[in-house]
Amino acid sequence: MFISFEGIDGCGKSTQVQLLMDKLEKEGVDSMLVREPGGSTISEEIRNILLKTRSETMSARAEALLMTASRAQLTKDTILPALERCTCVIADRYQDSTLAYQGGGRGLDVDYLIQLNTFATYALDPDLTFYIDISSEEGLKRSGTLNPDRIESAGLKFQEKVREQYLKLAHRYPNRFIIIDGTGTIEGIHGTIWEKTINCLNDTP
Repeated sequence: MFISFEGIDGCGKSTQVQLLMDKLEKEGVDSMLVREPGGSTISEEIRNILLKTRSETMSARAEALLMTASRAQLTKDTILPALERCTCVIADRYQDSTLAYQGGGRGLDVDYLIQLNTFATYALDPDLTFYIDISSEEGLKRSGTLNPDRIESAGLKFQEKVREQYLKLAHRYPNRFIIIDGTGTIEGIHGTIWEKTINCLNDTP
């Protein structure tokens, strides 16, 4: 089973990822956590280029291609082998981040990015995608005290475009997208996520 978590910066996604991992471990479910960009030796090198480069302006196309290259390596080296071992894989971001950030935020063609991701991921889609939804204002407020990386520093309007694209993706892929109200309590959100996860696990052959 393959589960991805998505959301704008500051939505609380990474907190929920760790809570789900802890719960799966407690329940004795063989599971693995990966993050994007990163997750393998080559992918982590690409992550450093993507998030820490500030000395020059990176084009939207270069950003999308680097994100996708990192994902291709992570999928081949880590995710696919884990799924073949029947390990439950939890991803802190996956392909939908490129569609939302580089598609919605940077204005690149989403349909082209879908084709690019299909090639990079060997046509692998998550079984479930938890999209934790909050307003861009709330996201900026929550993450304002953190040390922002290059993409997190893009500003409010950028985050609004990213959120709009996420909601479009949820409408486009209703069979795997689950929209979670990110304004709820941490415990309440985790409870909803766990309920959906265990139902999917029980339905998995």
